[in-house]
Amino acid sequence: MSLLYSDPNLEIIWEKLAHGERLNSEDGVRLYRSNDIVTLGQLALEAKEKQFGKTVYFSNNLYINPTNICDVGCYFCAFARPEDAPDAYVISLEEIGQRVREAVERFNVHEVHIVGGLYEKLSFDYFAGIVSVIKEASPSLFVKAFTAVEIDFLAKMGKMSIRECLLELKRRGLDSLPGGGAEILGERVRKKICPQKITGKEWIDIHREAHEVGLVTNATMLYGHVEGPEDRVEHMIMIRDLQDETGGFRSFVPLAFHPKNTKLDHISPTDGMLDLKNFAVARLLMDNVPHIKAYWTTLGMKMAQVSLYFGVDDFAGTNINEKIMHDAGASSPVETTRKEIVRLIKEAGFEPCEVDSSYSTQYA
Repeated sequence: MSLLYSDPNLEIIWEKLAHGERLNSEDGVRLYRSNDIVTLGQLALEAKEKQFGKTVYFSNNLYINPTNICDVGCYFCAFARPEDAPDAYVISLEEIGQRVREAVERFNVHEVHIVGGLYEKLSFDYFAGIVSVIKEASPSLFVKAFTAVEIDFLAKMGKMSIRECLLELKRRGLDSLPGGGAEILGERVRKKICPQKITGKEWIDIHREAHEVGLVTNATMLYGHVEGPEDRVEHMIMIRDLQDETGGFRSFVPLAFHPKNTKLDHISPTDGMLDLKNFAVARLLMDNVPHIKAYWTTLGMKMAQVSLYFGVDDFAGTNINEKIMHDAGASSPVETTRKEIVRLIKEAGFEPCEVDSSYSTQYA
């Protein structure tokens, strides 16, 4: 490969990659410090295409947020409500089953994604029942449910260990954990934006246990608030280290922070340079996590399309009924169609492939 442009930082990276050397934390910071976005994209695109060629993955999925009542009080969250708020809600198990049946019938979804608030007046049986009713409604659906933060909450609610909680949910039909709740794993930032949440180490430990019981998981990174390049790199290295140990992560999902309606609404939204850098750095630094996902809900469709040239191989999903990011001011569509995702991928010059979050099942 010959680079179009370069700077001294990227020359160092290029030499390492050419010799098959693994990038370290200092290299990750060098990547973030570079403004040569063209060369950065070229490096990430080549790394991606070595693994996947022109294939870009996506899913046809339904979002369900069982409740928006939550007492954690994360400073970056616009979704959570106190229980006495006029727009607070809890969705019944019957309604969840009905929503799933309708989504399968109308949209032929293959996956259900579930995250929500931590509401102590509900029970473990309610949350476990969500998995059960989904599988009863459509046994072939892939169920990706409950972040590590929710797993910690459910285990305490059910008076069981993390492993016992995971095994019971798996018995009910759980296939995967989403990557949420990671935010920034380093404690310097975590104490500033979500001090009441589990620690970064606890998040890692829960995903380790999930991998050990046979559940695949994702990892996210919420960026564009009070963190800096060093914090993002630390976050990625923590995930990379666990992946070396377990191999259980399927994808990494950088999420652009949307400040509207949050306690951090004085912060400006992210710009395109930072968005694209995150994908490219993730592709180059996290060499053992196979898939890098562009969550178009936070980026917008056009930027997600461009990200395919910056190391991204997963365009995310149809995201039917997504609420959390839109409550924070995301201006993207609330959902999209399979046809539209296929069109966008093809127009960018790639080949769409529909999968679920295991990436092992492909759909025509």
